[in-house]
Amino acid sequence: MHKKFAIFGDPVEHSLSPLIHNAAFTALGADANYYKIHLQDGSRLKETFFQEKLSGANITVPHKEAAYGASDYLDPFAKKVGAVNTLVLKNGKLYGYNTDAPGFLRSIAKFDAIKSILILGAGGTTRATSVILRDAGYKVSILNRSQKRLESFIDQGFDCYTFESFPASSYDLIVNMTSAGLKDGNLPTPESILKPLLKNAKAAVDIIYGKETPFLKLAKSYNLPTNDGKDMLVAQAVLAFDYFTEQQYDLKKVESVMKRAIDQESVKPIKKKNPRV
Repeated sequence: MHKKFAIFGDPVEHSLSPLIHNAAFTALGADANYYKIHLQDGSRLKETFFQEKLSGANITVPHKEAAYGASDYLDPFAKKVGAVNTLVLKNGKLYGYNTDAPGFLRSIAKFDAIKSILILGAGGTTRATSVILRDAGYKVSILNRSQKRLESFIDQGFDCYTFESFPASSYDLIVNMTSAGLKDGNLPTPESILKPLLKNAKAAVDIIYGKETPFLKLAKSYNLPTNDGKDMLVAQAVLAFDYFTEQQYDLKKVESVMKRAIDQESVKPIKKKNPRV
């Protein structure tokens, strides 16, 4: 029976998830396809899932907390962190998982001597990754524009700051988990905060992929090792694919196919758009 999968987000046009999941479905002979759904209202996530007759979905910004609320059953880790990025339909019920956090953990393994991490932003991705990073032994702090979103992190014992309360300090790894730079030319924090942080850091990561964000460009100006979100994308996608397909396939092969698809996409020539279209 043909199965349909999708990614929900706002924005979602940039997503490479359909590319890598469809490549894996094709290579493994699975009767399935995967596409994008631009959803502005997160409260309509569950309704839209069933309208589209999906078997599963991934969730990107800003709907990961909405996906948590839409889940009938939650994986223990997703329940712990309060954010879901993978939904699977089982017997008419939605099961929620979080593959972002283990994906991110794998993606930063290449950086040496990282002990302290500052995460910029306090959304759904930060909810998950902050917990798994702390459990892995990292010292994690969170910097966000507003105080309200920080309350739950403070309750969990994280060191949290707003732009106004942030003290001069240094961290080994600076991570942008906001959407700044995705659709605009913005930095995730004021330059007066970000420049000293990057000057004293050992590496920088932006979870946005497919473009050099202003954050990464600034980090590179300080000669820092950097990483965009592609490694995290593939790592979390492999785990999501495993849930979608009920653990039918060898994950090393899935990862190999997905990485090859992204590598091939990255070397394609840029096509000029017809201005009349």
